Amino acid sequence: MCLILFALDVSPRFPLIMAANRDEFYHRPATPMDFWPKPLDILAGKDVSAGGTWFGITRSGKFAALTNFRDPSRMISQAPTRGEIITDLLSSDRPLAQGMDQLFKCSARYNGFNLLAGSPQGNQLDLCWFSNQGKGVEKVDPGIHGLSNAFLDTPWPKIQRGKQMLTQLIQAGQEGDDQALFQLLADTKTPGDDELPHTGVGLEWERVLSPLFIQSPTYGTRASTLVRMDNTGCFSISERSYDPTDVTRFTDRNFTIDPSLP
Repeated sequence: MCLILFALDVSPRFPLIMAANRDEFYHRPATPMDFWPKPLDILAGKDVSAGGTWFGITRSGKFAALTNFRDPSRMISQAPTRGEIITDLLSSDRPLAQGMDQLFKCSARYNGFNLLAGSPQGNQLDLCWFSNQGKGVEKVDPGIHGLSNAFLDTPWPKIQRGKQMLTQLIQAGQEGDDQALFQLLADTKTPGDDELPHTGVGLEWERVLSPLFIQSPTYGTRASTLVRMDNTGCFSISERSYDPTDVTRFTDRNFTIDPSLP
């Protein structure tokens, strides 16, 4: 993923609301979200090229979402795929905190990433963020947050705009409306050049990458994902996969996970 907007303990109906976009080159094949066969029994899309994923959730409600940390000057040419980070974390029997600590110990072998991971405890949620470009695992405080290709809540224009739009949507009582959240994620407003970050990819790419929803001839938003946990601890997950040749054409998939079920 390259954009994750989320609200923790803000809505009276949903302790967690997450709205995220996955951006990728159009030629890189991927399968849509579905339950993977056992023993890795998770709900996730799959990067066909490398075998990993960008978001996954188990039937017990433990989930993880990953974004790349954009810094071309620090790329490791032979680094393993970052997509395996999620599958490794979710396939482990270790509690979330222990899994995150274990990841911290081996994180330097990967190119830069952010990981947002959560685990329900009844109708409460433990939520942590970690970047291998930062100082360690941090517990996420309640509030409205944004994560892109820098540290959590770095005030890039797309993050500031996305957080404001999510705030307004919750205030209007629309956080349970999939279409309202998908419309938020489809925002294509481009900030001015003077507002753009400088991440080492050049001005033209900074422009391309600056909206919430990205479109270009070769690279763009491939899928949008919504995740909500309600007050009973149940999760609803929706994925919208876009046709890269025509973004007005898309396919929706919807799932429900109830961690209380055996």
